[in-house]
Amino acid sequence: MSFSRRSFLGATATSLAFAAFSARAQDEAVEAESYLNEVEGYGPLVEDPKGMLDLPAGFRYQVIAQAGETMSDGFLLPGKADGMGCFSVDAERVLLVRNHELSVGDLHQGAFGLSNHLVDRIDRAKVWDFHNGERPLPGGTTTQLYNLKTRQTERQHLSLAGTIVNCAGGVTPWGSWLTCEETTLESGLEVGKSHGYVFEVPSAHVGLVQPAPLTALGRFKHEAACIDPRTGVVYMTEDVADGLFYRFLPNDRRNLGAGGRLQALGLVDAPGGGDTRNQEEKTFPPGGWKAVRWIDLDGVDNPYDDLRRRGFAKGAAVFCRGEGVFFGRGELYFACTAGGAVGSGQLFRYVPSAVEGQAGEKDQPGKLQLFVESQNDRVLDYADNLVVAPWGHVIVCEDRYSDTLRNHLRGVTPQGKVYTLGRNVFVGNSEFAGACFSPDGGTMFVNIQNPGITLAITGPWATVKA
Repeated sequence: MSFSRRSFLGATATSLAFAAFSARAQDEAVEAESYLNEVEGYGPLVEDPKGMLDLPAGFRYQVIAQAGETMSDGFLLPGKADGMGCFSVDAERVLLVRNHELSVGDLHQGAFGLSNHLVDRIDRAKVWDFHNGERPLPGGTTTQLYNLKTRQTERQHLSLAGTIVNCAGGVTPWGSWLTCEETTLESGLEVGKSHGYVFEVPSAHVGLVQPAPLTALGRFKHEAACIDPRTGVVYMTEDVADGLFYRFLPNDRRNLGAGGRLQALGLVDAPGGGDTRNQEEKTFPPGGWKAVRWIDLDGVDNPYDDLRRRGFAKGAAVFCRGEGVFFGRGELYFACTAGGAVGSGQLFRYVPSAVEGQAGEKDQPGKLQLFVESQNDRVLDYADNLVVAPWGHVIVCEDRYSDTLRNHLRGVTPQGKVYTLGRNVFVGNSEFAGACFSPDGGTMFVNIQNPGITLAITGPWATVKA
């Protein structure tokens, strides 16, 4: 399948450059054909005449939100849409709670306009922090009420304000979204408060929530979180090259603000806790399973950004850039974006103990599997956000900013076989993020971070061939 040299966004020079780029990308895809289609999935991708998202035959997408548009509350939809959760309202409607990975330097992409002309509309008592005490920090979340039947947005508003670098997060069994700050910026550096926390946003809340950091879940470069509905245990990833994998044992499983114990995963049979990255030395074979232990952490809310180092010194295992995590059917999956011998990423699978977090766990430990390690960046590259689809496959968002490789949506079967679900062909080749499914399994929502759009994808999901 060749790409035409069509006019793109009305700019001839951009069009020609993009067409040439697309041709190169297609050549690479052909070269990698034997690797890419390990299983058929939904078949080959069809070129999108709009130049945004290639999907298999029978699938279609709709842009349902775009950065800069005016929301129902009068604010502008912020940019850099990232992690996202989907929640049922009724048989026809869902709520999407969406992160915005905006830093202090991205004030111009926030909800208040380039000239800050909308800032007087906001209730300052519901803003966590300000830039130099004046302008609300631009991260946080927005909430969108979407009708699956009419394919229309019924309401959209700012739901958390004054946080920064809200990267990924996770849904709770009680219908809220845990949004995670991927930063440990300290107060005094253009900001008035410390950052690096998880905040909770009830999906059904209309308007701004009162921001309250869940400090017992630790202060570090949070990426994502998920909850085991059986036990209430919270699992979290850390997006640094020498990060840990965490769990939180809550005192009250319906009230994470009531405190609890933060722990880090270690490997039972590994000296010093283990190194899962397989880079300097290959210590974790793909497909292999290892028993785990959990190490108590102290000083979890401190200003030194040293929690992972202290955890490793106590016997925790090291992971390379932990990103998306999602709890499926009795097990969870998480991505390590730059792990593996070739640095193209890993997917891990964790099966909790039958007595997870309780007495007797040492004799019945949970088990960790290196589910997939990419050996070829054209098969799976820089896995980031992920979700377990209703049919049990892991859907992965790629996040590699490259001049030669396009970002894809990949599917991974329970046997670890990879197929391609979508390809970003929009100019700029931004990352996919926030993949999630409607409760009926008929619609997948996903973000393309630049230009800051949310898509609703529908199609013959049941026809997947694995």
